[in-house]
Order: sequence, then structure tokens, then C-alpha cells
Amino acid sequence: MIRLITIDDIIDTFLKGKQRGWDFIISKFTFSNSSRTKSAFNKTSKLSSNWWIIPSVQERRNLKMTGNPDLNYKQFLMQYILNDRTNLKLLSLGSGTCQHEMELAFYDNFEKITCVDLSKERIDTAIKNAKSKNLNNIEFICSNIDKFQFKNNHYDVVLFNSSLHHFKDVENLLIKNINNCLTDSGLLVINEYVGPNRLQFPKHQIKAINDALNTIPKKFKKRYNSSVIKENFYGSGVLRMVIADPSECVDSANIKPTIHNHFDTIIEKPYGGNILMNVLKDISHHFVDLNDEKQELLMHLFKFEDDYLDDNASDFLFGVYKKQEMKIN
Repeated sequence: MIRLITIDDIIDTFLKGKQRGWDFIISKFTFSNSSRTKSAFNKTSKLSSNWWIIPSVQERRNLKMTGNPDLNYKQFLMQYILNDRTNLKLLSLGSGTCQHEMELAFYDNFEKITCVDLSKERIDTAIKNAKSKNLNNIEFICSNIDKFQFKNNHYDVVLFNSSLHHFKDVENLLIKNINNCLTDSGLLVINEYVGPNRLQFPKHQIKAINDALNTIPKKFKKRYNSSVIKENFYGSGVLRMVIADPSECVDSANIKPTIHNHFDTIIEKPYGGNILMNVLKDISHHFVDLNDEKQELLMHLFKFEDDYLDDNASDFLFGVYKKQEMKIN
């Protein structure tokens, strides 16, 4: 069921106005889709309280992706997938400030890493950071995906880190552009949200999220930078999502089936997010520094999500895939 507008839309708009300024809200009222998308990403130091800021959540994600809470997916990729390959060319689309790509650029395995992003502000920040780190094997391109010139049979790795769910017509992008620009031994690497389009979660998921939220004491439910208590989760309305960022989760549900149909899986690790992302949104700051009570609460939430995932597909996954071999009739 599609939700056009929800109570969360009103609360989120109010909080965004306080956190990022009302000029940011006003910037959304334009007919230009690309302008609204750019404004969503142009703030390089966004004020937020999302699930990924919690160290225990980061360790949990690492454990589910790599089997080691202290090993992130990029380190895993270099130790177990690309360890014996050299002179690699990597393309990252929707790279933002390129923090993940710069982490990879420190490895001698890469001849060239190419980062492409729509936001000039984020690209400028990335250029500055790369210079400060003396990284010479990484380049930055500010471009819309429709204008980027893909080179056939050129890249050994194409990376999407929380960016593929922002592209419309995922099937066309992966089959036409990504498949063609990869070398014969090329790899597609994703760390992505692959859940419902426009975050239109089913009713049973929203109920589960609220059941989990209700286990958290009120003292840990004050929303970031406000006095508003997070009593319930209603989900996102499509109208606000389109106004705020037309690219957000526009074709996310099509990511996994498209990859499975057109690439061979080397490794695929789902890591949840169905419950945690939505329960902890706006209240994650309470769980950055832990005491015994908060640690116990997080462990309960982790168990709650694991139980949910026993019967439901994960909304997030890390995967490494290779081009399918040409079939000769």
C-alpha cells in the first residue's frame, strides 16, 4: 500500500528545518529534480542521528558482512577477493565525499580509482581530502550519470556504496552501462539498501518496528536536537520523498533481482536494517556512548531484528558479483 503522506513526514520536515535551516526546506520547492537531489547531498556535514553512527551497530554490520566485527567490507574485499590482483581500475558512481574510495586508494593494488558524483560541493571536499592524504591514484568527476562517458571493457571493479538505490531504471544501468564497462574478469561490488521503493514498507514491518520501538524507555527516545519524543513510527510518505529527493530509493526493489539475473554471485551477505534503521532514526545519539542499560537495550534490538530476518528478506546487503560468461548457442 502506497502512503502519500504520514505523520513522520511532518515531524521530519520540522526537524530538518531546525537541524539544517529553513533555507534548506525552501530549496526543495523547485520543479528541477536534479536541483532537489543536489540539495539533499550538498551539505557535507549533515546534522543527523542515524543508525550508522552507533559503534555497536557498525560492529554488527561488519560481523554480518565479513564475519569479523573489526573488519569492514573494504578490508575484506582487499584481503580475500582482490588480494592477488594488481593494476586495478575502479569506478565508483555516486561516491559522495569519497571516503570509502580513499580507503581503497591506499592499497597498491589500484592503478586508478575514478569517483563520480552529482554534487560539486562533495567532489570539491573529496579533492581537498585526497590532496591532504597525498593520494595520486584517485580522480574526481562531477557529472550526472546520463552525461558520464562509460568506457567499454575498461574497469576491473565498479563500486556502489549506498548509491545504487538512487539511480532510476537500475536494470538498464546495470545491463547496458555497468556490464559493458567491466572487463571480462570485472567485479560489481555493492553495499546497498535493496528494500522497497520509496521506503514503502509493508504493514507487518511497520508493526514490528513499532513493537521494537516500544521496548525502549522514554528517556532514550528524545529526537536529536529537539524535545520531541519518538512515540511511534509511521513510515515515509511518497510525496515528501519525491519533494525532498526524487532519487531516494526510486528503484531499489529492482536491484537484487536484476543483479541475480545478469551477474554471477561470488559473495552476498545480507545485514538487516529492516528494524534497526527505522527504530534508531533520530534517537541513535543516545546509544553512541553505552552503559550497561543501553548495551542491554541494543542487544535486545539486535536479537529482535535477527528474529525478524528469519522470515523476511534483508533490506541491506553487501555483495560481490562477476560478469556472466558469454553463452554460445
